[in-house]
Amino acid sequence: MQDVCKDYTLRKQKVVGLLDASIEIHRGDFVSLVGPSGSGKSTLLLMLGGMLSPTSGEVTLDGHSVYNRTADERAELRQKYIGYVFQTFNLVPYLTALENVQVPMYLASVPETDQQSRAEELLQRVGLGDRMHHKPSELSVGQQQRVALARMLANDPAVILADEPTGNLDPETASQVIRFFEEFNEEGRTIVMVTHDPGAAKRAKRTIRLTEGRLIGDLHSPGTANVA
Repeated sequence: MQDVCKDYTLRKQKVVGLLDASIEIHRGDFVSLVGPSGSGKSTLLLMLGGMLSPTSGEVTLDGHSVYNRTADERAELRQKYIGYVFQTFNLVPYLTALENVQVPMYLASVPETDQQSRAEELLQRVGLGDRMHHKPSELSVGQQQRVALARMLANDPAVILADEPTGNLDPETASQVIRFFEEFNEEGRTIVMVTHDPGAAKRAKRTIRLTEGRLIGDLHSPGTANVA
């Protein structure tokens, strides 16, 4: 991100979402974004994921502009390279865990037999081998988040963007979810995570604080990347 600003209009008044935000995230980094509500954390995450155009400034991935692309090209970029995890899980309620994990592969036109075998493998990985045919309402909150993690991995993303992934979880389950993120990062995936949980933030390689739309720098692990 280079000199990115994002303005919103609310009741005919301009509201600043991000102000002159510049950040460089290296391949294989694990970054947590912290700050009070309304500080711009989710706005920044959406922009990194190609889902929210900046008012000004530039966002690049591997040196290529994210927003100098058509909407379809950005959708293809997200499908190929980026996985998302949300606080509310966003599971399809009438699909089983197995079917939920298959959805991204179905959208990517992966052969059906490959969809099922990979979905089974991923659910086994997150400890849900015995819950594959349960619907979200038949699973605990922690199990639903693990289904969401398996679905996020379906297309083998290089970048993981997570918005409050432990926000609805008890401390033990939250710690387990962060351990999965650590494993994904050890495999070489780049992770950017918005969190209000100080314990989760500390387990990232870097923590960056935002306040009133401004990035105000790294809180630990200096030297792994840069914030201006």
